[in-house]
Amino acid sequence: MEGVRLPETFPLPVVGLEGAVERQFRLLECVARRFEGWQLFSADVGVVPGLGRPWSTARVEEVLADFFGAEAAALVQGAGTGAIRAALGAVLGAGDPLLTHRAPVYRSTAVTLRGLGVAVTEVDFNDGAALGAALASGRFRFAYAQHTRQRLGDSYELGAVLAACRAAGVAVLVDDNYAVLRVPSCGVELGAEASCFSLFKLHGPEGVGAVVGSRELVGRVRADNYSGGGQVQGPQALDALRALAHVPVLWAVQSRTGAEVARRLAAGELPGVADVRIANAQDRCVLVLLERPVARALPEAAARYGAAPYPVGSNSRYEVAPLVYRLSGSSLEDAPELADWVVRVNPMRAGPDLVLGILRRALEDVLAGPEYGTGG
Repeated sequence: MEGVRLPETFPLPVVGLEGAVERQFRLLECVARRFEGWQLFSADVGVVPGLGRPWSTARVEEVLADFFGAEAAALVQGAGTGAIRAALGAVLGAGDPLLTHRAPVYRSTAVTLRGLGVAVTEVDFNDGAALGAALASGRFRFAYAQHTRQRLGDSYELGAVLAACRAAGVAVLVDDNYAVLRVPSCGVELGAEASCFSLFKLHGPEGVGAVVGSRELVGRVRADNYSGGGQVQGPQALDALRALAHVPVLWAVQSRTGAEVARRLAAGELPGVADVRIANAQDRCVLVLLERPVARALPEAAARYGAAPYPVGSNSRYEVAPLVYRLSGSSLEDAPELADWVVRVNPMRAGPDLVLGILRRALEDVLAGPEYGTGG
């Protein structure tokens, strides 16, 4: 394997099944406080006078703020990218300093930072002393943190980063994509100025995102998004809310299945697998290190047996079949040597037997090819 190794990973904690059921029930308690029953079947559209957005959208925003213990929430177009862009644009302008983690960022976030023209300073959030020194400089009013791992070996605890920033008077905007509702507490619940995430990644409709945080920041997001064409309309908002009610339990089952897949692979159940890790490489997934450099061919082979051939939203409503795919672009930017050797596996709605069965048949196919088979 030419010295290729999986790095040690530090998976984020997850909510178990019982905790997920409790979250579902609590979400519906928040819904009942804001909606009469018939209103859940009646969605409006347009720029309602006094609200600047549909009434249904405003009520869903109140539910989200209530559920996450925040002062306010705003639904935005553009999914997670739109939410991050709206929150950063509400508080930062060209030349303003922004503190971030020293690691590759998602490409869409890099586009946002470039477009805003902010002065980014990177520091290793895994190094508490380095973070403290940067904060002590007094240069920063805002920091930006990604909840899930930007590097496979990242180990920082978001709560500790937020506490250090708060002590220095620095407000933090958190990218909570792939983390919210899976981890015990998202950024705003841990004290961030705002959490930004995609509701499309939570089984909602295409293009809907959320900014949940302080009343001041969310108010700026709404003021910037005054156009009627930019609003999340009532049918979209209610669709997202209905989908959200299912997500905690679905994700708890998925996390449990992923852990079982990793355990069985680590026990040697599948020939051709050299090592395995659970990681938050974008979504929580199983990283599989192969004994042969066939990672680029494996997704196509797995798709023939029912696996998803590529992600749509990495937990969108379209993704029910297990995903066998390459590492994310940001992960490969940090560790390009893994491209030929490692695939990520997400069970989605499937059970461990199906996931392992697909992997087994796909590996048999690619290893029987002309390069590795008996005829090679």
